[in-house]
Amino acid sequence: MVENHASSHAKPDCSEPRRPGVQPNSQAPNQPQADAVSAAGLPLQKNWLATIAFIWIGQALSMITSYAAGYAVVWYVTESTGSALVLALMTAAAMLPIGLISPFGGVVADRFNRKAIMIVADGAVGLVSLVAAVLILLGDVSIPLLMIICLARAVGQAFHSPAMMATMPMLVPDKHLLRINTLDQLLASVASIGAPAFGIFLYTTFGFSSVMFLDFAGALLAIAGLAFAKVPTVIDEQAANQHVIANLKDGWGCIARNRGLALLIAMVTVGMMIFGPLSAVCPLMTFQHFGGDGYAASLVEAAFGVGMLAGSAVLVISGGGKRLAGLIAVAAVVTGASTALCGVLPSDAFPLFVVLMGIMAVACAWFNGPLMTLTQRNVDDEKMGRAMGLLTAAMGLATPVGVTLGGFLAEAIGVAPFFVVDGLACLALGLVMYLPKSVRALDKAS
Repeated sequence: MVENHASSHAKPDCSEPRRPGVQPNSQAPNQPQADAVSAAGLPLQKNWLATIAFIWIGQALSMITSYAAGYAVVWYVTESTGSALVLALMTAAAMLPIGLISPFGGVVADRFNRKAIMIVADGAVGLVSLVAAVLILLGDVSIPLLMIICLARAVGQAFHSPAMMATMPMLVPDKHLLRINTLDQLLASVASIGAPAFGIFLYTTFGFSSVMFLDFAGALLAIAGLAFAKVPTVIDEQAANQHVIANLKDGWGCIARNRGLALLIAMVTVGMMIFGPLSAVCPLMTFQHFGGDGYAASLVEAAFGVGMLAGSAVLVISGGGKRLAGLIAVAAVVTGASTALCGVLPSDAFPLFVVLMGIMAVACAWFNGPLMTLTQRNVDDEKMGRAMGLLTAAMGLATPVGVTLGGFLAEAIGVAPFFVVDGLACLALGLVMYLPKSVRALDKAS
């Protein structure tokens, strides 16, 4: 394993975008030299593609099982309660630890071996699934138990995600960074196409516990993929000698010094608050408004997965282009318009609802990858864990807040009217997102 310890004497200048592989006051390298370094400026492994393959094959298999288990939980709650508020609170419980703990997960990612952190986190999540499977098999299944399971799994994710996102720039060339960042949601899209129906099949045929046992097996496969991958380690020695609060301030400083990046993250966070409730109330839209069953709901999830797959494929093939911030604004407009249209559909227009969800998903695929890439290009690698932890926290806190407020609103005005209100709010955000000059400057800098 390559050890690359950051100097504790020099404080990097976070006010300028980081140019991977280029030292200050030096001329840009020619193309072969640029290809010899990673996006973080480290020597690029000759077999870097194999390393990515080891990691993502394991993550993909784990993702499929997690989606199946997650959808089984959602459908159990939908069947047993039929309440938008309970679904919203469950989603909030699953997201809240991510928002609260991810900044500290980012600190850990900058202080310790990131590969080891990911393995421990995957193992902890797998253990939670195993315990849940046993308890459910013994007949001890309840809403409080499922909420505790969601909370525990989210804690593991709060440590895994910052470490994973901080690792990627060390493993790939800058020209492929967006493609690799998009790979996560591409795999999630593939998983979401069939995994919900697979989860419902296992749930109805073999019982709830079978889905959780499968999720445990998926966690073991994710650990195996990481174990065989060679992952460099970048440790900020200055961070190791600082208090945790000082670590967090240092990480935030590298984001805040770039006004456009900070503003874009803030607006996307607001967008997550607006869009977040849809994941909780969408099964109810199928169940109550259109009179659908579990398989109809899984069809909607599959359509969303196909849309995410198509949108992610566009980014992987094209590389996202040069206007990533502009692409995020376009995504918000399309998402908002599609959501509002879903809310005005009559109860016999379920096929059109499925189509609109697919269109919405295409645009949704253009949020995370571009925002993550812009952040990675503007933050130094030894502080990347904290930056990604703060970014994950912003998304993680925005979603439960939005889900909770949206759950109350959907309960008060109805699910279909909520889609209209929520969509119009997202549309308005997209129309103003690209107006600030500092946001547009992010595209010029890249």
